[in-house]
Parts: sequence; structure tokens; C-alpha cells
Amino acid sequence: MPNLELYDYQLDAIDKLKNGSILCGGVGSGKSRTSLAYYYIKICKGSLKINGQGQNRYPLFPRDLYIITTAKKRDSKEWDYELTNFIFKEDTVKVTIDSWNNIKKYKDVYGAFFIFDEQRVVGKGAWVKAFLNIARKNQWILASATPGDKWEDYIPVFVANGFYKNKTQLSREHFIYSRFSKYPKIEKYYNEQKLRKFRDDILVHMKDNRTTIRHKEEIKCDYDRELYRRIFRDRWDIYENCPIKETGKLFYLMRKVVNSDPSRIAEVDKIFTRFGKVIIFYNHTYELEILEDYCKKHDILYSEWNGKTHQELPSGSKWIYLVQYTAGCEGWNCIETNALIFYSQSYSYRQTEQAAGRIDRINTPFTDLYYFYLSSYAPIDNAIRRALKQKKNFNESSFKI
Repeated sequence: MPNLELYDYQLDAIDKLKNGSILCGGVGSGKSRTSLAYYYIKICKGSLKINGQGQNRYPLFPRDLYIITTAKKRDSKEWDYELTNFIFKEDTVKVTIDSWNNIKKYKDVYGAFFIFDEQRVVGKGAWVKAFLNIARKNQWILASATPGDKWEDYIPVFVANGFYKNKTQLSREHFIYSRFSKYPKIEKYYNEQKLRKFRDDILVHMKDNRTTIRHKEEIKCDYDRELYRRIFRDRWDIYENCPIKETGKLFYLMRKVVNSDPSRIAEVDKIFTRFGKVIIFYNHTYELEILEDYCKKHDILYSEWNGKTHQELPSGSKWIYLVQYTAGCEGWNCIETNALIFYSQSYSYRQTEQAAGRIDRINTPFTDLYYFYLSSYAPIDNAIRRALKQKKNFNESSFKI
């Protein structure tokens, strides 16, 4: 019979969790196992041997379980593995594990228990509408290392908990919008004490006792200043030899000049030579092509995870794993290496933190973890780095052009 291993901080979190809570723990802190243990012990009234103590008993009041997670976590069967720690009578509990992309399929489910893995209920899109429908008819918790950077991120969760009737009521009570912005832009908040009270009521912080030490090194690479000037000042597309008409294209090309400089791949080579096993995060396809070309020229074993290619981690004594930020910054982990390179910068602080967590796991055999942030002195790189250091997302509209 299963003997569940839980740390004291996980047991403490289980005791504090309730319907509508956000389980907030660092990346790799064991939120999945803690969420399932809460469901099994508190919701289903089952009992387990925990750390060798207690007894195993089937749940008295089982509820169907739905886990809404990332596509990568669903496909890697991470939740399926965690579920093997729990015992159910045959056919008494229906367990469904699916990705956020399919959340609308479950908006009519009633009387079940939902675990929402990672914070995806931001804004007012289809996912948020489905989430609010589900929250009204079922019990649920949300597990996330980064539940919210600003009050707007908490709107759906506050509404789902019944603190406000809808977004309009919350906005009317707490947000002051700029009168001069072309789009709705919050200028400042008021009555934040009430917002903090609601947040503290649902947020369950789970501290972990990991002993890893993060060593962060910023490596400054070179860039072609003349090419950058032609793009930025002359608004000229040096690749297609035509004028730049769109702001988005301008930023893309400025970053392409910076990120394509040969000095970057030279730094990658130094780090790979030092560690032998390296995970590299990148943004755009042209970066992937540079990194692929490097691996092929040096006969280095590599695999990829991006929007088109879904390959698992390589195996062997030397390898490189190329991961696109948006596709693979969360939902998997690696304890085979202690080195991670940010080949280019993400605009998102949350995305960067999630990516860093891929090697910072409780069960990693490494104490020292090494993170290498490649950037340049180009104005665009400096602006992005400045925003990330302030734990903010970089917004192109804030960059003077």
C-alpha cells in the first residue's frame, strides 16, 4: 500500500488550504503532490500512511477529479505519476487530466474537484469565462509559483471566490484609469487594504527546505552598432532591404541584430565546454537555427522543445536541450544538469522565473545551480534587462523610439 512522503511545509499547507485557495510555492517545491494530498485527505476524507505513520483507507466521499495543467505536463504524464501515491476503489473516481487549451470542455461539470495547475486565468478571454463557470459549480484550488504580479491578475480568482460580483464591480471600487491613454490603462489603485485582505485570505504560501544556491552571471555580448543604427534611426530593414513600417517589426529587427551576433554563440561554446550538459532558452526561430547550426558543426547531441517539435531531454554524457520560452518555460523538470543559458531575454519576468525553475527542483543532486544571462549593451537589451530586474514585464510602448 502507498506510503506518501511529505515534508512538514507541505503538511502545513494542506492544513491551511480551503476551497478557492491559491497554493503558492516555488517552482519545484512539490505543489502537485501537495494539491493531490489535499484533495485526497480533506475533500475525499481518505487516509494514507504519511512518512511511515498512520494507515491507508479508501476515500469515504470520493469526488471526480479534474486537473487542468499545461500541455507538456499532461503529455509527460507527470500528474499520472503523482497519482500512483494514492489509492482508490476501482471505478469510484473519474480522473481527467487535460491542458488549459481544452478547459472549455469542462464548463458544464458539476460537483467535482478541480486542480488548476499554473496561473492562466488572467484577463477576460475564453479561459477565464470557462474557469468562472467551473468555479461556481465545483470545488477547486489553484497551484502556481507566480499567482500574480499586479492586482489585475487576481480579478478572476477574486470573482470566483465571491468577493466581487464581477470585474466591473472590482474595477469601479479599486482602479483609476488614465484619461489620456488610447487603451484602458490603470493609473493607480485605491482601497488596496481590502484587496490585500482578500489576497491574504486565499493565498497559502508553501515554503520549501531546498538547499540549492542560484549563481547568476550576466554575460555581455557584442552587437553590430552600425546595423542597429540603420534599423533604429533610419527605420530600414537590412534583411529585406526595405523601409520598416510597423513598430512590432522594428523591435523584432533590433533584437535580431543583437541576438544574432557571433559573440553570443561564442559564449554558449564556453559554457557548454565547461558543463557538458546545458539547457538553452531562446525566443525566435532565427536563434534556434543559429543554435542548431552550432550543435551540428561541433557534433553535439541535441533535442528541442518548441511550438512544432516536442522532443524529450537528451541522454548521455554531453548534450544541449533547446527550449523556446513560450512553449517550454514550465511543465517539466531536469535534474541531470545544473547549467541553464538564457540565450536571449524574454519580455516576461514570470516566464523567466518559470524557465529558471526547470533545474531548481527539490530532488536535484546539485547544490550549486548556474544561470547565464546573455545580453548586450544595446539600448533594447538594456531596457528589457532593467524591467526584468524590477520584476516587471517589458512593454515595447515604454521604449522611446
